Amino acid sequence: MTAYILKRILLMLPTLLGVLLLTFVVIQFVPGGPVEQYLAEAKAGMAGHGGGGEGAGMAYRGAQGVDSQRLAQIKKLYGFDEPAHVRFFKMLGQFARFDLGRSFFQNKDVWQLIKEKMPVSISLGLWTFFISYLVAVPLGVAKAVRAGSRFDLATTVLILIGYAIPGFVLGLALLVVFGGQLQWFPLRGLTSSNWESLGWGARIVDYLWHITLPVIAMVAGSFAVTAMLTKNAFLEEIRKQYVLTARAKGLSERQVLYKHVFRNALIPIVTGFPSAFIGAFFTGSLLIETLFSLDGLGLLSYESVIRRDYPVVLGTLYLFTLIGLFTKLISDLCYVWVDPRVKFD
Repeated sequence: MTAYILKRILLMLPTLLGVLLLTFVVIQFVPGGPVEQYLAEAKAGMAGHGGGGEGAGMAYRGAQGVDSQRLAQIKKLYGFDEPAHVRFFKMLGQFARFDLGRSFFQNKDVWQLIKEKMPVSISLGLWTFFISYLVAVPLGVAKAVRAGSRFDLATTVLILIGYAIPGFVLGLALLVVFGGQLQWFPLRGLTSSNWESLGWGARIVDYLWHITLPVIAMVAGSFAVTAMLTKNAFLEEIRKQYVLTARAKGLSERQVLYKHVFRNALIPIVTGFPSAFIGAFFTGSLLIETLFSLDGLGLLSYESVIRRDYPVVLGTLYLFTLIGLFTKLISDLCYVWVDPRVKFD
């Protein structure tokens, strides 16, 4: 087991390096970087004061209205005064020390930004994770026990409809109907502006009032997957020989289901806990946070890409990739902890 874990950790290094290298190379060819944005703003400002460039055919710095010395200072400010390969290896050295750099536009360390935005994403992730599993697993068991019935057919149709609708489309529909037309729920934010002045009971109600629509939009897809996975896992186990043996011994259906089938059928579900738990925080909230204007990690990632805030883009990508790789390792190890018959050579 130790050798397997060590081998997996070593294999993470080229994967992480490849992700960072690919992203870094793509960034070099994407127009509209921080230097170009600064120069465009300078040009627009000079044009607004009647002091634009001398002509479209002028040299680069002349057209932008910025002299070469100032241009060099701007490049140095954003770290673009060195060749790309030098900047890449410097970045790797910083990441090896878990120094994610400093934001170009917010003048804060990336670590500090992540800590500030983390509570919102954790809040969404916890609600999504627990609702998905606490509702979907019992529903999947009920569907397996009543396989082929009207209840199974009706719930399958509803689940597949929910799964077919993308989360952001459902979120947009909820915003328009319940937030705009009916005005039952707020359109944006996690709390009201007067949240600090409310009592504890009113704070809880206000928080739940704001979190309802985003959680519904996030739960729909994951709910469907978990419910159908549970149903299929139980149906597969119910047909096995040990279930017939347990029934032949005179055990009741409840004992057969919960003492024998339940434990074995939950193996593929339990092993997916780590990835689902982490995924609810970092992967599923990007569009939802942007749509509902929730100041979390998803909105931070979106804004950093739009504004070309490269330290935030690369820093969060490095952290999330690292977390994802270790989560995958933990998920694989869960197979051994849940089912001792599984062995890793």
